[in-house]
Amino acid sequence: MLSDTEAEELLGFLSPDTRPDVKGHTTGYILGLSGHRDGCRFLRSKPDLLVALFALTSDPSIAIVKDCYHVLINLSADETLHQVLVSDVKVLPVLSKRLLDPEYPFSDQICTILSNLSRLVKTCKTVFKVLQEEVGVAQLVDIFCTEGYNKKATLHYLSPLLSNLTQLPEARSYMMDKERCVIQRLFPFTQYRASAVRRGGVVGTLRNCCFDHAHHEWLLSDAVDVLPFLLLPLAGPEELTEEENDGLPVDLQYLPEDKKREDDPDIRKMLLETLLLLTATRAGRDTLTHKKVYPIMREFHGWEKDVQVSAACEKLVHVLIGDEPEQGMENLMEVKIPEDVEVKLKEADVKELQELEKMMQEEEEEERKKKSDAEETDKGQESGLIR
Repeated sequence: MLSDTEAEELLGFLSPDTRPDVKGHTTGYILGLSGHRDGCRFLRSKPDLLVALFALTSDPSIAIVKDCYHVLINLSADETLHQVLVSDVKVLPVLSKRLLDPEYPFSDQICTILSNLSRLVKTCKTVFKVLQEEVGVAQLVDIFCTEGYNKKATLHYLSPLLSNLTQLPEARSYMMDKERCVIQRLFPFTQYRASAVRRGGVVGTLRNCCFDHAHHEWLLSDAVDVLPFLLLPLAGPEELTEEENDGLPVDLQYLPEDKKREDDPDIRKMLLETLLLLTATRAGRDTLTHKKVYPIMREFHGWEKDVQVSAACEKLVHVLIGDEPEQGMENLMEVKIPEDVEVKLKEADVKELQELEKMMQEEEEEERKKKSDAEETDKGQESGLIR
């Protein structure tokens, strides 16, 4: 790694007045450093270097600016550098203002940096505070929902940023303010086929918001109606009975034969976890039962191949078809579980996952065997031999 003298010399090359080719070589070298842990740790100890590097995000050379942003992306992915970037380099106010510019060519890189910096609660609070001061969550959602807001950027990574922000109660309260229409604008993106990042971030945002059980009735009400947007990505083309179809939300009735489910297993799991959170209250359970969620889950479980997603589905089904909790325990989020019972439940979950995995492996092996036998039979028939 560089000595203090060499680091000082490197800092001199990051001056705005330095020849462009020298600056380019220097930012390229720092980009290489930021690509591994030891390099990141070294740069963490040199905040002056990072301040100078951040200043070069305004350089006339596009190549130099691109290098600088890639360095910042790498550094922000390392949680030990978050405080340095936020407190010493002070990246947040500048990046927030640039995000508003519909002509700024590096907005996608800014979204990625802000998403990385908001992963941990401590720095997430700072990110939320600065964004509220410089942009405002409502405007952030407006930018996210406006197709083509920035012709030079997709802004997909605004989605995981919103998801990270909603780990904070104050951000969730703002998103679910009944006087504003904020969270409702995100619903259609649960089926945004062009980007799994955008879909996943929105589903993560909805899941985080559903941790606040006080808002469940409002979210499930006709005025907001979140349920169809959570169910549609999980629904397939299977035929349901007329009675089951009639009980479903209108958007889920008589789906076409080419209806596809969500491709990403992580997103499917988050959708199921969100639905499970909505069953925490008696009103939520009643709504999901009345809206015939069970038939959708029944068909989904028969289709699902991922062990962890299947386990999440089974937990939801157990709540939907199980007996109601005894009086005083209707709100499952407020039930206190003794520590020893919680340990046993976690052990049971692990055991159940292992058994599910074993069962699915056996089923896959059986399918492979059948396929192999069928291929052998076909070869025998082609050669005139029946085995």
